[in-house]
Amino acid sequence: MEQISWGSSWSQFGRRQCPNDDVHGGLQSGAWLFVGAIVAITYMTLLYGTYVPDWEYQTSGPGSAEKSFLVKCGVRGDTSPGCNAVGMIDRKILGFQHLYGRPVYARSKQCSINSPQNGPLPPDAPSWCQAPFDPEGLLSSVMAIVTCLIGLQYGHVIVHFQKHKDRIMNWLIPSFSMLALAFAMDFFGMHMNKPLYTLSYTLATAGAAGLLFAGIYTLVDLYGYRRPTVAMEWMGMHALMIYVLIACNILPIFIHGFYWKEPKNNLLKFIGIGA
Repeated sequence: MEQISWGSSWSQFGRRQCPNDDVHGGLQSGAWLFVGAIVAITYMTLLYGTYVPDWEYQTSGPGSAEKSFLVKCGVRGDTSPGCNAVGMIDRKILGFQHLYGRPVYARSKQCSINSPQNGPLPPDAPSWCQAPFDPEGLLSSVMAIVTCLIGLQYGHVIVHFQKHKDRIMNWLIPSFSMLALAFAMDFFGMHMNKPLYTLSYTLATAGAAGLLFAGIYTLVDLYGYRRPTVAMEWMGMHALMIYVLIACNILPIFIHGFYWKEPKNNLLKFIGIGA
């Protein structure tokens, strides 16, 4: 939700600063792409240039004494779960008490014997397995701004180009370019990482979204096949509501009520995301 808030706020600010798209659209779009580039460069500089020292944290469970864990880092430019700059900045500014206590890497093979589900720690589990980490922290939310600015440019295409062919080409070319750059960055060591919201991950998701958007536009607006996309249109209009229902576990509980003969034969288990 933090990433949605940050990204949407900056995109709306950019849209308000560019009210006369017909007159100054090209110049203003270029200015906001420049802003996105500066934000991305700042993120990359902090992620790969910040020194991460050794750090310590404490955990305690019901009826158990508090335990301390030392995470040895002393590195720069590391993107592993325990020694990345994203987590260090959040710990320094927000504090441990404001970070998410059940990070996604707790379900990894290194931290759970029941991976990809939560489970007991393996005997040789790394010291960072129980450390809090917020996937929507300060630095990763900055990259969400870049994603929303790219989406803003996709929207500008509709304003500045009236022909279907021009619109589709102005979506496809940047989308394929971002995907190619994302996979190239991943190949050369700047890996796609969702919890850290790395630049390669940002470009990959934005490029894939652009291709999907161009495909749906072609299907609906060019060829008139709107009926097959009615469900997606409804989901788009109520995206935040669906997100809240899933985050609060209301929707999964509701879906669990539909099963075949036995409760364990439910829809979530059928599609492989629940038991």
